[in-house]
Amino acid sequence: MADLFDTATDDTGAAPPRPLADRLRPKTLGDVIGQEQVLGPEAPLGIMLASGSLSSLVLWGPPGVGKTTIARLLARETDLHFEQISAIFTGVPELRKVFEAAKMRRRTGKGTLLFVDEIHRFNKAQQDGFLPHMEDGTILLVGATTENPSFELNAALLSRAQVLVLNRLTLADLERLAQRAEQEMGRAMPLDGPAREALLEMADGDGRALLNLIEQVAAWKLPGKLGTDALTTRLMKRAAKYDKSGDEHYNLISALHKSVRGSDPDAALYWFARMLTGGEDPRFLARRITRMAVEDIGLADPQAQTICLHAWETYERLGSPEGELALAQAVTYLALAPKSNAGYVAFKAAMDGARKTGSEPPPKHILNAPTRMMKEQGFGAGYSYDHDAEDGFSGQNYFPDTMKRGVYYTPVDRGFERELKKRVEFFAGLRAKRNPDKGRN
Repeated sequence: MADLFDTATDDTGAAPPRPLADRLRPKTLGDVIGQEQVLGPEAPLGIMLASGSLSSLVLWGPPGVGKTTIARLLARETDLHFEQISAIFTGVPELRKVFEAAKMRRRTGKGTLLFVDEIHRFNKAQQDGFLPHMEDGTILLVGATTENPSFELNAALLSRAQVLVLNRLTLADLERLAQRAEQEMGRAMPLDGPAREALLEMADGDGRALLNLIEQVAAWKLPGKLGTDALTTRLMKRAAKYDKSGDEHYNLISALHKSVRGSDPDAALYWFARMLTGGEDPRFLARRITRMAVEDIGLADPQAQTICLHAWETYERLGSPEGELALAQAVTYLALAPKSNAGYVAFKAAMDGARKTGSEPPPKHILNAPTRMMKEQGFGAGYSYDHDAEDGFSGQNYFPDTMKRGVYYTPVDRGFERELKKRVEFFAGLRAKRNPDKGRN
């Protein structure tokens, strides 16, 4: 069984090392670990290969899940020439050469599978450059991206390619990969059970990262097996995948917001912690937490917004990590607070009404009349001073005279809005009584 590195020699007689990830690269699609949702017999790629009709593809998934390997094996399965480029290092001149070579290859009866890594890095014009060569069959495009294709790729390109989603590897997938690595190396890793599980978790669903970690562990000369503490001392834990400007940023803040809205403090704290450990700016989180109080809690608990602002101020005074505890407490409070978006809905409805009737003047009776001419025009005439009215409520109309009375705010029967709902209904009843033809509805 092969040792850590292959023993093939170069011209100097030395044995150049081959990384474990390269030595374990699958030889067939059946050898690929995970991704059954795209590779299985009834999955998209399985059906395409069985029918002999492979279309252009976009493989979307996190790092280390097999995008490059699958593309290479697809070329082998379909007898296409495999050409690989990276959008990071390839410009227009290089692309022209690739297309010309593919055209010449096609004249000899050989097709080309062009694999474009990080395809989302190409700008719109560069992406458009692929279209004619995809349409005339010069290339079969397989793009790989870690970003959401809906946002990063042109609609024209997406209409000509099928998007396949690859998932991060599960712990069971990573264990199978670790066993393959041990078989290739001819020995087991010097780790006890808990340490082995910790190593798999360090890889965070990335197969390539796991093999790199295994390679490090295999190089250690140890008299016995390591435990978890010794392993974590020797290895730096891989940072969780988190791009503060990419999909993960939006996915995690969405998970945090929805956990708060769903009144689940444990899930909310988990996603809050995930973002912090990923390097998110706590000030961004403070802004979003305050937004949650305004949008999803509102007047059901008027104190929620104040608590968020105080937590934000506490963070600014204490900094990290102590100030983050104040933000965490605000997250917990929001998750447990009564929820209402009635204020949010009312504001949107009022904005829509304002856009539709933006030129309508207020009724004259509620306009001030600081000049004689304005008084002669009827400004302020008939205004009833509410403090002088019974119950401190005149029931007058405050909408434009030509506009039907709007109904925007409908409080829910939760939290403090339960009390506000009573007040709304009380004033609606008084208004209807004093203006029988102009009630709330």
